[in-house]
Amino acid sequence: MSLRHRVVDLYKNLYHMGKEYPGGSKWFHDRLKLAFSKNKEVRDEAQIEQLIARGEFVIKEIQALYSLRKYRAMKQRYYDKDDEVMQATKKFEDSVQKL
Repeated sequence: MSLRHRVVDLYKNLYHMGKEYPGGSKWFHDRLKLAFSKNKEVRDEAQIEQLIARGEFVIKEIQALYSLRKYRAMKQRYYDKDDEVMQATKKFEDSVQKL
């Protein structure tokens, strides 16, 4: 695959991933466009490879961010309710002990 195709694929992947970015998709897409347009004059293949590697690193970081967000949502969904159940159980046990 040519470098141009790899860069275009990287841009498409990042653009797609930015649709759910916590800071807002518009903010992410504006920053993405700025980053790519800033480096559009680069012609050295080694430097392009480094920039692609940096972009792939950013993809991994965004994936980690999304996984963390999903984990926190799941934890909040299940464990907060468990805490409420534990508190209610403790109150019930305390009331039974007082009798």
